[in-house]
Amino acid sequence: MKQRLAELSNLQQRVIAGIFGVTIILFCVSYSVYTFALLFLVISALAQIEFYRLLGLDGNQPLTYYGTAVGCLVSILTFLVEMGYVAESAYYLISPASSMVFLIKLYKKKDMKPFTNIGFTFLGIIYVGVPFALLNVLALRTGTYEPDVILGCLLLLWASDSGAYFAGTKFGKRKLFERVSPKKSWEGSIGGAVAAGLVSLALTWYAPVLAPWLWYCIGAIIVVTGTYGDLVESLFKRSIAIKDSGTSIPGHGGFLDRFDGLLLAAPFILTFLKLFT
Repeated sequence: MKQRLAELSNLQQRVIAGIFGVTIILFCVSYSVYTFALLFLVISALAQIEFYRLLGLDGNQPLTYYGTAVGCLVSILTFLVEMGYVAESAYYLISPASSMVFLIKLYKKKDMKPFTNIGFTFLGIIYVGVPFALLNVLALRTGTYEPDVILGCLLLLWASDSGAYFAGTKFGKRKLFERVSPKKSWEGSIGGAVAAGLVSLALTWYAPVLAPWLWYCIGAIIVVTGTYGDLVESLFKRSIAIKDSGTSIPGHGGFLDRFDGLLLAAPFILTFLKLFT
């Protein structure tokens, strides 16, 4: 299957993988709160392992599996607390679990830069694990599961990404941030903003779970933070001289490539809704 996909053009791979991935995500988010939580727990773990693997290419030695386990613990605890299954005091478990990173590194005799790698281990938890955990808070912020909020945010993110990709490919001339991402253009960003605006308009009709002005604001947040999230990941990849974070998703690269915008957008969206609803 992967070999046959490799024979297709990048755009064909992107479309086929996109349809397959979107179908799985839409089903899991719509089916139940448990399939939603499980799906993003898996994606979070895969993205965090990918992040640590990339750091390893640059000669670093983060605690890949333990750091990922702590990231998963944060997601699981967040889900259990938001569902009301455990008390908020369960969050205190994160502190000793995180502190174990120092003790583990104490016994790694071959690590010549232990504190650098301790820092990278925590960075993986903060940069990847925490934003995915916040999706649980976003979905359950009213005390009941609201799949339309998650689906709406994902649709806005996909619209922004797709609009930017096609507009940039067709009309891109003026570089947006050439030092970090030479292919990104202002024309692409405008195309992404227009696509997100149209999806925001559709959401005001078909997803009345939020007021229209809230959808427009979320759309604007996603356009801005999603773009910066992409640039931040591009900066990370350029620092270790690679093009894609992985090959897990044909035509899209790795999980970090596909969800980089969400990593930065999720905290801003949640904060906005907590402050204004």
